[in-house]
Amino acid sequence: MSSTALESLKASVEQIILDPKYRDVLAIVKGARNGAVYGAKVRFPHALVFFAGLLGGYVVFGQRSRKGKISSVNQQIVVYVFARVVLALARLAVKPGYGLPGVSEPNNSTAISHYAWPVFAAVSWASVMHLFRWHDAELQPSLRSSMVYIYRDADTWDGLRNFLWHNK
Repeated sequence: MSSTALESLKASVEQIILDPKYRDVLAIVKGARNGAVYGAKVRFPHALVFFAGLLGGYVVFGQRSRKGKISSVNQQIVVYVFARVVLALARLAVKPGYGLPGVSEPNNSTAISHYAWPVFAAVSWASVMHLFRWHDAELQPSLRSSMVYIYRDADTWDGLRNFLWHNK
């Protein structure tokens, strides 16, 4: 295409984009363009960080051993991170101006924030006790071991020696 043809094409396109009758449609097109540019400049790097975290979490903490087991250390790290994320999301859910409709209204937010932790603690320990009683094999081994020591071993003694000084 010759430079004259390119200049003619450019003039025609500019005449169309400057025509007021196309303004509304072209504003939508330009908004989409600006969104794409903004996304490429700002959101894309954030998406890369998110995907790097996703990939890193999978590669570092999601792999199984040659025997097909998941490392208990990796489990504890991931559960720790998960708990911190869920706690942050719970706080965000009741945060006035940011949270979920209804629960983030100032009066509701204050009441929920006041009572949420005691209820959470009670439900967590009730769940542990239920699982220990009925499905103990599903508990993480060190938690199950602690529960056995505290509760099951407390039911057994045959004298003062293993009542006070030694567990068994």
